[in-house]
Amino acid sequence: MNQTQPRVKTPEEWLATAEGKKRGRFKVFLGYAPGVGKTYSMLSEAVRRKSRGCDVVIGVVETHGRPRTAELAEQLEKVPRKQLEYKGTLFDEMDVDAIVARHPEVVLIDELAHTNIEGSYHAKRYQDVLQVLEAEIDVLTTLNIQHVESITPRVQSLTGITVRETVPDWVLDRADEIVLSDLTPEALANRMSRGDIYPQERAERALQNFFRRGNLIALREMALQRVTRAVDRTLDDYVQRKQLSGNWALAERVAVCISANPESRDLIARGARMAEAMGGEFFVLHVETGEELAEKRRRTLEANIQFAENVGAKVVRLKGRSVPAATAQYVAKNRITQAIFGRSAVKGLKKYLYYRALQQFMTDAPHVDLHIVTQVAK
Repeated sequence: MNQTQPRVKTPEEWLATAEGKKRGRFKVFLGYAPGVGKTYSMLSEAVRRKSRGCDVVIGVVETHGRPRTAELAEQLEKVPRKQLEYKGTLFDEMDVDAIVARHPEVVLIDELAHTNIEGSYHAKRYQDVLQVLEAEIDVLTTLNIQHVESITPRVQSLTGITVRETVPDWVLDRADEIVLSDLTPEALANRMSRGDIYPQERAERALQNFFRRGNLIALREMALQRVTRAVDRTLDDYVQRKQLSGNWALAERVAVCISANPESRDLIARGARMAEAMGGEFFVLHVETGEELAEKRRRTLEANIQFAENVGAKVVRLKGRSVPAATAQYVAKNRITQAIFGRSAVKGLKKYLYYRALQQFMTDAPHVDLHIVTQVAK
């Protein structure tokens, strides 16, 4: 029998709930392809926790016929799944209510990107996970990098394979810990050739398609970048809690300060190239000083901001009477590592004021690398 569908919470509602009460810890085992060992690593940790007296259960684990994985799974209690009928066929799905009623300390929930059968309480498994976390139960889960929503288009372009199941980035950002289950592309291809991942006849096709060496190298790089971002975010929290100096950083963060001039588009393009080359995050900053812009300049500013969003920048609109002070405050607080400014004033009083503003910025944000780009008026 189908259950009544609940109103789906927005990301903001989930996050507000998480901040407003105690919740379970959320740990993600992230991989770049099937067969790198995510589920095995998750089960291994669960068995170790059980040996230390922790109450651990399996909510859902897919062994895919792999003997060593199945052997580990047999050592843990399993919460029975529920059956749902869909178009005349019975399907087994994870029973969230049974997990919450059992209330273990830790539950294993494999394949975070899974789409539930129609008639389930939630449409997506990650929503089940969030409900379990709200019940103050720790969750261990697994995910491949191609299922992260913002990365999916890149993966589809790279591999030509359509990724149908995704997890929003904000869900992964909510994780307390992300562990990379890593294996070199060569080792993964060897596992595939031996039939350790898929049956032999399916393995040959996989090696010619998704598991091509170039694909695996690129996917692994994406997974490494995502874990670096998670580590850097954890460091952010630590730095703010301990009130450490602003020169603590792992990942590069490039910020471009723009105005309502057409030349800002070139600055944005340069910043995007720099961020891509460094594998870093990209920010575009605009300071609103309260000055009323003429219609033409306002349209130019909006066009600049649209261009920044098109090239993947996080656009930040700041407010302040002083452009260098407002920019320096944001750069220092968010640990920007590379800042790019344009220079069009080359003589007279404007040149003096420009260099004075730069001096103020460097004083207020001493740990950032500053890049000055000469702009030619268009």
